[in-house]
Amino acid sequence: MSEVLSSWNDGVAKHTIVAFVERAVSAVPAEERVAVFDNDGTLWCEKPLPIQADFILRRLFEMAQADRQLRDRQPWKAAYERDYGWLGAVLAEHSAGDDTNVRTLLGGVLAAFAGITVDDFEARSDAFLRTSQHPTLGRSYLKCAYAPMIELLAYLEVNGFSNYIASGGGRDFMRPISHELYGIPRERVIGSATALEYIADQHGGAIIRKPDADYLDDGPQKPIRIWSRVGRRPLLAAGNSNGDIHMLDFARHQDKPFLRLLLLHDDADREFDYTAGAEQALERADANNWTVISIKNDWATVFPA
Repeated sequence: MSEVLSSWNDGVAKHTIVAFVERAVSAVPAEERVAVFDNDGTLWCEKPLPIQADFILRRLFEMAQADRQLRDRQPWKAAYERDYGWLGAVLAEHSAGDDTNVRTLLGGVLAAFAGITVDDFEARSDAFLRTSQHPTLGRSYLKCAYAPMIELLAYLEVNGFSNYIASGGGRDFMRPISHELYGIPRERVIGSATALEYIADQHGGAIIRKPDADYLDDGPQKPIRIWSRVGRRPLLAAGNSNGDIHMLDFARHQDKPFLRLLLLHDDADREFDYTAGAEQALERADANNWTVISIKNDWATVFPA
C-alpha cells in the first residue's frame, strides 16, 4: 500500500480510494470509468481568495484606473481600493445561498474581458498563472495545486479512468494549464462560461467574449454540465464545498462501485483551516457516508516541492 499514493498517509481515506479503484477496475469497463473533480479548493488552493478572482480583480483595477467613474461602482470600487473583504463577503453569501450581491460581482466579471477574443483571453490567463505569486504562501500559482490530488489523478488515469474538471471557475481560465498541471486535456474541462460570438473575417474568423453569462457551473448545474459533456454518471466525484453537493450526489450508482470525496481544509500550518461554505456538504458527508479527506491527517505533503 505504501508505494501507491505515496504523498498520502496510510489511513481510512487512502485505503478507501485504493479499494474503490480495485473494485472499479475489476467490475466496470474502462469507457465507463469517469471521475470528476471540482478545482478551487479541491485541486488547487482557493484562499485567501480564488486564483481567478485575483486575475479578475487586477483587470478591474486597471479599468478603474482608466475610468474614474468606475471607482464608485462595485465591484470596481472594491478592486480599486483593494477591499478584498467585500469580495470575500459576496462569496460567503453565495455559499450560504444568497446571490443578491453575486449579480453585482458577476456584472463586473463579465465586463472585465468583454469584447476580446478567446485567444487573447487564453494568452492573458496563461501569462497570469505563470508569472503571479500567491499572496501568502510564497509560491507561484502553478505551484499551488495539491500534490496528493495530482497523484490521485495520475493513479486514476493509470487505472483506466477518464478525469474531468467540473468547476465553478471559468472554463477558459483553466484550459491553458489543465493538461500540464493535472494531466487533464483541455476538452475535459467543464466550468462556468461567458456567452460567445463568432465574427467572420478573411483570417478564419474570431470568437469574441460577450458581456453576458452563458452558465454558472455550480450547485445543480454541475450534474447537468457533466451529463451534457460526458454523457455518463461519474463513478467518482470530489469536491470541497456546498456547491459540490449535487455533483457528489450524482456519482451514486445502484449497480457499480462509486466514491464521493470531500476535502476538508483543517491544516492552518501547511495551508488553511476553514469550513465556511462547506457546512452543508460536511453534514451531507456524515449522513451519506462520503469519504472526508483531512488535509492535516491524510496528506503527508500538501504542495509540490
